[in-house]
Amino acid sequence: MRRGNNLRNRLETIRKERGIKQEELAAAVEVSRQTIGSLENGRYNPSIILAFKIARYFGMSIEEIFIYEEE
Repeated sequence: MRRGNNLRNRLETIRKERGIKQEELAAAVEVSRQTIGSLENGRYNPSIILAFKIARYFGMSIEEIFIYEEE
């Protein structure tokens, strides 16, 4: 069952592959650890600014992390 949005992400996978804790990522992009957890669980979609900050932190494009799927 879909959660009502078409945005999914690879944030948790990328973060874990690089050995980065939620707390470290949160501090780097200036949000709470809870926000990172909510992003990873699909409960929250990032603002465009936060998406850019996360992408820059990992040296990736937004589209490599956040995947928008049209119905």
